[in-house]
Amino acid sequence: MVIEIVLFDLPKGTPRAEAMSLYHQSARQWIANPDLVQKYYFFDEERSLGGGVYVWRDRAAAERWHGEDYRHMVMARYGAPPRIQILDAMLHVDPAAGRVTQI
Repeated sequence: MVIEIVLFDLPKGTPRAEAMSLYHQSARQWIANPDLVQKYYFFDEERSLGGGVYVWRDRAAAERWHGEDYRHMVMARYGAPPRIQILDAMLHVDPAAGRVTQI
């Protein structure tokens, strides 16, 4: 499993409601993605920063879904290119189950 962090700059002064509206435009398409385990959108109004945290089954899936087409879409939708980090997941902590699992 891999964790992918995608960051992009939003236009200065982008309010939370506008960021949420933009995120809703893409959220539905991710539901049907067979390689995606989870996705979280995030927003930092003070720094005009947006992005997402993705949990993928493997590195190949992250690279496949976030290739050139995705980069162009982010640029068109948000006005800035994404900065992408793909990291190997090593441990999962599940407080509700009281367990730590090595991945």
